[in-house]
Amino acid sequence: MPEITLLLPSVLQPLAGGRPVLTTPADGPVTVADLLDAVASDYAVLGRRLRDETGALRRFVNVYVGGDEVRRLRGLDTEVMPGQEVLVIQSVAGG
Repeated sequence: MPEITLLLPSVLQPLAGGRPVLTTPADGPVTVADLLDAVASDYAVLGRRLRDETGALRRFVNVYVGGDEVRRLRGLDTEVMPGQEVLVIQSVAGG
């Protein structure tokens, strides 16, 4: 079965059992929200780090599909096709 690949930055990998890459089976397009729901079902702490209590992406979490940030597309309703990679980047602030 085809899969969708989620690439995680090193700062989030400990929340996914140390894995830099997560995959989920998909026999057709899924939304970013569906993909993050699937991730949260296996890695609840990671899910809470990516989205807030309302289900929205956290302010400092950026998700890219096809090289485009999903907030500039259809947000969490952005479709992801089997075989595509989804990149998560968490901004790190410092001073």
